[in-house]
Amino acid sequence: MTNTAVTMTPAGPTAKQSMKAALIDELGAPDVFRIGEAPLPIAVNAEVIVKVHAAGINPIDAKTRAGRGASAAIPSFPYILGYDFSGVVAQAPYESSPFPVGTEVYGMSAAPRNGGSYAEYVSVPISQLARKPRTLSHVEAAAVPVAALTAWGMVVETAKAREGQRILIHAGSGGVGHFAVQFASYFGATVIATTSTPNVSFVKSLGAREVIDYSKQRFEEAISQQVDVVIDLVGNVHDNTGTRSLDVLRPGGLLVNAPSGSWPTVVEDSAEQGVRATRYKVSPEGSTLSVLTRLLDAGDLLVSVADEFALSDIAAAHRLLEEGHVRGKLVLRVV
Repeated sequence: MTNTAVTMTPAGPTAKQSMKAALIDELGAPDVFRIGEAPLPIAVNAEVIVKVHAAGINPIDAKTRAGRGASAAIPSFPYILGYDFSGVVAQAPYESSPFPVGTEVYGMSAAPRNGGSYAEYVSVPISQLARKPRTLSHVEAAAVPVAALTAWGMVVETAKAREGQRILIHAGSGGVGHFAVQFASYFGATVIATTSTPNVSFVKSLGAREVIDYSKQRFEEAISQQVDVVIDLVGNVHDNTGTRSLDVLRPGGLLVNAPSGSWPTVVEDSAEQGVRATRYKVSPEGSTLSVLTRLLDAGDLLVSVADEFALSDIAAAHRLLEEGHVRGKLVLRVV
């Protein structure tokens, strides 16, 4: 934290001209990060300024930093990455705002259109916020939004998980995957998930009926009965996982693919084999996040934080993320 005192008021953070942030001056490897001072965000229209306590780290952050992902939309450098955050409202847009000053909230930033959450403060539209689950710490809450909203959109809204369905979920122990397994199981589907050896028991504990250790057995050989849906969180970036998934889908079944750029021809390839496919990109809906808050507080949904890092260790966190095999999420402690 900087030494200047900060007061939270309806008008915003006062007695301070700048904030500490993890900045990038160019695209590249994790070492492009530096910790420095950045201008305080400015709220416009129905935006809230949030004092960030913790920020989640997502694969899209690493892809964007490296020059892929959403990097083409970065307006200028230095730039602040980061979508997930949990913190406290420091500025509300109007007196009767649903999130008054002092409210604990979590959500997704509008990066890269605006500055991201790897900073002391972030400006966020009200529609992308929800009250923080009371049962979670800020670190735990910051691990939820992007991954859980993505999983909800894929499993609940797109695949319409329900009893009688057989759903195959790839990368069941990852950030999106560990939520996807829980949602599919919660709504009554029979869940088959793939993961690595150290995470087999973990994925079973989330509700998967069958867990396939991909390091020991190819999933298409282990699955004896075709599935209705594939939640594809890998694509063809590893061992043609996406294409191989078409072999276990029933005719007319659905494959939902999330990793951007992981399988450019997914729709065409699927159609050739008589199945349906769609890509999915997360929508930062605060109303959906409020539903997830209730599930989290009721104990019906769990979040896994693999590790937490100080903001100054952001480069190390990105290096670990890019090694793969992270169980759940990595989180930055900003406060």
